[in-house]
Amino acid sequence: MDVGALPRFGEPPKERADAARNRLKILDAAAHLFAEHGVDGVSMDQIAAEAKVGKGTLFRRFGDKAGLAAALLDARERDLQEAILSGPEPLGPGAPPGDRLLAFFAAYAEFLDANLDLVHLSETASPGARYRIGAYAFWHQHVRFLLSEARPDLDAEHLAHALMAPLAADLRRATTRALSAERAHRGMDQLVRLVLSGDGS
Repeated sequence: MDVGALPRFGEPPKERADAARNRLKILDAAAHLFAEHGVDGVSMDQIAAEAKVGKGTLFRRFGDKAGLAAALLDARERDLQEAILSGPEPLGPGAPPGDRLLAFFAAYAEFLDANLDLVHLSETASPGARYRIGAYAFWHQHVRFLLSEARPDLDAEHLAHALMAPLAADLRRATTRALSAERAHRGMDQLVRLVLSGDGS
């Protein structure tokens, strides 16, 4: 797969120095409060007070708590994106497409569990929000490319969505008590292997 075919997402716009300082203060305050009280237990007013910025500055910059969650996720998503585009195999280029696909789903499942509340907030801010964010478009395109290489007989575009569906934060959050992380990750691995090895006729 040509790594240049995958668009990079979430490139930050250039900003004034004071705006950049305020953004970092807000993100640091939000990360601290979310870690201490949980995402659901923190209000935008609390974040503005902790960051020592006006509420207007906070809302103009991020819109709402979901926008703030997306901004906090951005750097963590970039790390995974860079590993896919130029990191060591099997997650990065060089390994067979099936191995890369298994490595991606293992890496994304770990990413989801590590950032579940933030991903959930960003994906459920409004109906269909999950599918409008740039990160989902990147993950879907990556899976589609690998599937089309590993199994050209299958409908890679549709199956890429189907394989991403079990990794929706809403589903993972709802099943956390019933399914341990280990069990959920093992099940995802089994599902990908079935798609790679099964008969699509």
